[in-house]
Amino acid sequence: MELALVIGVVVIALVFDYTNGFHDAANAIATSVSTRALTPRLALLMAAVMNFIGAHLGTSVASTVGKGIIAPPDGRHGLIIVGAALIGAIVWNLITWYFGLPSSSSHALIGGLIGSALAATESVKWGGVVEKVVIPMVLSPVVGFFLGALIMIAILWIFRKANPHKAGKGFRYAQTVSAAGMALGHGLQDAQKTMGVIFLALVVGGYVPQNSDIPEWVITASALAISLGTYAGGWRIMRTLGRRIIHLDPPQGFAAEAAAAGVLYTAAIGFGAPISTTHTITSAIMGVGATKRLSAVRWGIAGNIVTAWVLTIPAAAVVAAIGYFILNLILG
Repeated sequence: MELALVIGVVVIALVFDYTNGFHDAANAIATSVSTRALTPRLALLMAAVMNFIGAHLGTSVASTVGKGIIAPPDGRHGLIIVGAALIGAIVWNLITWYFGLPSSSSHALIGGLIGSALAATESVKWGGVVEKVVIPMVLSPVVGFFLGALIMIAILWIFRKANPHKAGKGFRYAQTVSAAGMALGHGLQDAQKTMGVIFLALVVGGYVPQNSDIPEWVITASALAISLGTYAGGWRIMRTLGRRIIHLDPPQGFAAEAAAAGVLYTAAIGFGAPISTTHTITSAIMGVGATKRLSAVRWGIAGNIVTAWVLTIPAAAVVAAIGYFILNLILG
């Protein structure tokens, strides 16, 4: 029975990974597609490949998710807690995808873990949540906003005498590189979160020791699932990021992607912090747009997005708690 539960949790985790991919595909390519630097299908293929590569570049974020958020018990009860957490994250991903809101799959997963653990009256590592989730959650959009604005100001200054047509064409090529960098950062961040949950399920199920390395098959399966999800594309959210916040031109798209990718790499490699790629790229787009004029950013839409950000952890936690009670009733 426990083996079946472990397999079930792994499958649900990979489903979450897939929904993460199509939910967050817009993070990497929305700006490139909206500026016509890349065709949608080519952009999705490039993002899928770079997601797969990025997933193999480290496991520090996976360790944070797998070891630093909750401490479920071993055995069947622990597996139910992890499974319910994943269900909460998947449901919230699908709700926000349906309404075209670029919420955070990362924070949906964190919220799911917290909600499921609290419903089961198991311990949550609040110190780790504050240090690795809450502080980066607040800082990363702020850094993304101002870094995007600074890069855009630098571009405007450096290319102030350049021919606009030639500069725009050059930045379309540059966006291919920045979009690839963004997709690589997305794989480095988001695929690792699924690795962490699968690792947690294997530890709880007694199949790997707590202090062991993440198995290679877990890394490859997570990378493949998020890549396939990315290639499936999330067009609803892509329209929000690419057009509805601000109409981007190629230099603006490059600045936003470069800023967001820099924040993702720093958080993952430097701190092992599971930050939201969605928050980071959205805030970078806002920062870039604000350099043109504050009114260029559609702040009403931005406000709706921020509301979704604030609701994500508690909403996913509530759904996960409900999922826990149902699963526990059936399998407990």
